[in-house]
Amino acid sequence: MIQTPIRTVDADGIRYNPDLIAPRLALFDPATPELNAQPVTQGGRNAAWFIQCDGQSAVLRHYRRGGLIAKLVKKTYWWLGAERTRSWAEYAVMLHLYNSCVPVPLPLAACWQRRVLGYQAAIITQRIEKAQPIAQYIEKIPPESVAIVVKQMHDAGVWHADLNVFNLLIDAQQQIYVIDFDRARRFDVVDSKHRQNNLLRLRRSLIKVRGEIGQQWYEQFRRAYLQLAKA
Repeated sequence: MIQTPIRTVDADGIRYNPDLIAPRLALFDPATPELNAQPVTQGGRNAAWFIQCDGQSAVLRHYRRGGLIAKLVKKTYWWLGAERTRSWAEYAVMLHLYNSCVPVPLPLAACWQRRVLGYQAAIITQRIEKAQPIAQYIEKIPPESVAIVVKQMHDAGVWHADLNVFNLLIDAQQQIYVIDFDRARRFDVVDSKHRQNNLLRLRRSLIKVRGEIGQQWYEQFRRAYLQLAKA
């Protein structure tokens, strides 16, 4: 199915969907009363909230550093230009995938704010209602359904920086979605090395969270992915 491409506009540090959002910095502050922000309990580094955004059920996420550097600098990144900010880059990847009919949340808005030599950033995406990470449901999820979506993402030219069992969601209609495209990269063609990198990252995640069951599920997923690649 071909869908109508989603429009996007840039203005004053905010990249947004003009059909759905009236841009303003208050949308990115979870303390704004109209957002009715509720913390996301899984993932997000304690920096993600479910919100109501101009009539949309959405997810607000602030960018936070991980690893050792986070002990010194939690949420500020070096300024290298607007297009290289984490938020605008992720918005662009998600918009590309959405317009390519890959099942990802629709990006609504992304912002950056300068902080001397650096910047801080946030992104808002539509919430996938009643969606849960596949982590605890893999016995009920056909590996083929996940393989199809991962391959669609790769065929659209996107490599995921952290493909794991918490960044793959399943909704009430059994549709699989990919989320969290921070640090994702776009290519003309995602080569076999980058595809394998994503598959092995998912394998490590499955084994860490679900042990032997995760390993067995991954083997079925991998076979399905390879069969799709040969088709």
